[in-house]
Amino acid sequence: MGKPWFRVKRYGFGAGLPCSWEGWALLAGFLVVVVTSGVVFMDRNPLLHFGIVLAATAILIVVSWRKSDGPWKWRWGQD
Repeated sequence: MGKPWFRVKRYGFGAGLPCSWEGWALLAGFLVVVVTSGVVFMDRNPLLHFGIVLAATAILIVVSWRKSDGPWKWRWGQD
């Protein structure tokens, strides 16, 4: 599966901050899409903006889940 882009959280569920340049690029691309969509579509068509943000968030979650260094589960700091 290659090197991980994200580290799993020590406390809680999911992934934390990126640990490679690919993860940082994905996060930066997500932020660019969300901000650009807000600037362009928020006043004209808020539902389109909502759809774009929803799709971008889904893509971010799926990629970070697939490229994490371990399974996503609730953690209490012992792992």
